Amino acid sequence: MDNADAHAAPPPADYREFSRGWQVVLASFLGIGLGLSPMPFYTMGVFAPHLAREFGWSVGQIMGGLSVTTLMILWAAPVVGLLAGRIGVRPVVLGSLVLFGLAFMALGLSNGSLTQYYVTWAVIASVGSGTLPITWTKAVNDWFDLRKGLALGLSLMGTGLFGMLCKPYLAWVIGSFGWRAGYVGLGLLPIVIALPAAYLLFRDSDTHVDAVVRTTTPGGMSFAEVVRDWRFWLLATAMLPISFTLSGPVPNLEVMLRVGGVAPATILGLTPLIGLSALVGRLVGGWLLDRFWAPGVAFVILGLPAVAFWLLTGTSLDYATAAAAILMIGFALGVEYDVMAYFVARYFGLRRYATIYGMLYVVFAFGSGTSPLVFGWDYDRHGNYHLSLTLAAVALLVAAGSLMLLGRYRQFADEPIVG
Repeated sequence: MDNADAHAAPPPADYREFSRGWQVVLASFLGIGLGLSPMPFYTMGVFAPHLAREFGWSVGQIMGGLSVTTLMILWAAPVVGLLAGRIGVRPVVLGSLVLFGLAFMALGLSNGSLTQYYVTWAVIASVGSGTLPITWTKAVNDWFDLRKGLALGLSLMGTGLFGMLCKPYLAWVIGSFGWRAGYVGLGLLPIVIALPAAYLLFRDSDTHVDAVVRTTTPGGMSFAEVVRDWRFWLLATAMLPISFTLSGPVPNLEVMLRVGGVAPATILGLTPLIGLSALVGRLVGGWLLDRFWAPGVAFVILGLPAVAFWLLTGTSLDYATAAAAILMIGFALGVEYDVMAYFVARYFGLRRYATIYGMLYVVFAFGSGTSPLVFGWDYDRHGNYHLSLTLAAVALLVAAGSLMLLGRYRQFADEPIVG
């Protein structure tokens, strides 16, 4: 052996993290992208015209499925967090992917009963909550430390990619086989693609580090310690307006641009920028979180849409202004999940990660699930979005700025297993 090779420096620690954990990132990318987080929100609008024509339902009645989903997540997310902490993430995600896919296919059996339609959505949200980022990000955090932010960003990019590709896919399926087949085609995706990847590639933690037999458990705060910690309540208080303000404009974007004087043909070319900028935000945001103080990064990126909201209040938007506003909103949307997962790991540790994330996700889901209705109410009442956008800009800056109070990261040592 060459002497230089014998004394060659080992690869950097962050390189070794990805060489061991890329399988978990890939499985999480597919599982999150084909899970409950993006699938209903990106596809419900595609099915709305078909359901309205078939059953005579109003768009509001059809979109009520999103409200049902949000309500179910409010109780299901903490339960999933507790379950993942007790039996492990892997069995939770494997079972949830199967049940979620089958339940989603059941929407194709809709018979004109709104009760049946809403009950089906309730079942979808209940059994599919195991596919939310709560579970997948716990494993990613276990596997990565030096490049935690980038790994989380790559994993969560699945939502943006699904948002870009689902509509062309559905256009082909529905055009060829009908809207009922569209639900079947979507339900097959988590079973046919995400499930095999999770089964073959996904593991809860890096057992190689512990030499096959794990002798320690991840360090961190107990649940009782967390709920007594002011940082937890600060995060919960901040994430509510952040999720509310960032989620409200997206479903209302087409109408918002039309009110701003943008031509319909131009609107069609602008709206896909949300998904594209969210993808970029996931990647760039994760890279920044690994290199700079996370609350500072969050304040800058999550505060940017305040400028976008101000721009969107204009009544004569040109293409460049509208595009800039959309890109700022999408970029922030790409970071919000990463930031929440990163904060939980850095300030509370991994000991009760799934439970803590699940509780914060409830707050997040409530904000994102109610805001589209509030923004829509503003338009119905005033014919524009000036009031909601102005209040959202102020609330977003205050909430993002409050994250700067979190202070230094905490250090948690792994604890020995007793017994």
